[in-house]
Amino acid sequence: MGPFQRPPVFLSALPSWRLAALLGLALIAPAALPAGGAERRQPELRRRQAGDPLLAPGPLALRCAPRQQAPTLARLEAGEPLELLRSWWSPSGRRWLQVQTAAGPGTPRRGWLAG
Repeated sequence: MGPFQRPPVFLSALPSWRLAALLGLALIAPAALPAGGAERRQPELRRRQAGDPLLAPGPLALRCAPRQQAPTLARLEAGEPLELLRSWWSPSGRRWLQVQTAAGPGTPRRGWLAG
């Protein structure tokens, strides 16, 4: 604003303390917002639905029985979809999962994974 220009009407109508409060709020309020001025929210927790497949977390051995010494039927790669059939605890306290894979013809479809 130059020396010969009049202030806008909305600024001259406000008392000086209100103007200071308005400017202070305008300067401080954006600092409370996250970058970009977006609304701050917790991420939505997505729960697995009953029909959703489980995904193998990494290379796993699909075994023919719930024992560590049981022969390996197939190797499951990371991200391979699995369907949980049942869970079983061995007498030693180890958890085993009987799963079914969506494997093609000629490969084992059911087996046990160490949980």
